[in-house]
Amino acid sequence: MGDISNKAEELKGKAKEVVGDLTGNESLAAKGLAEQAAAKAKQAAEDVKDAAEDATNR
Repeated sequence: MGDISNKAEELKGKAKEVVGDLTGNESLAAKGLAEQAAAKAKQAAEDVKDAAEDATNR
């Protein structure tokens, strides 16, 4: 379930970035980039956790 929520958060950030770019709103574009980075970091952490669990279950 985390994968889906992280992807949704990433897409929401991308939308903010695009709208910010189109409207010249640098603050909104920056917030969008930050949300995308946060979602990717969460996903990476979950991937590491899953890999560690898989390694200990072998």
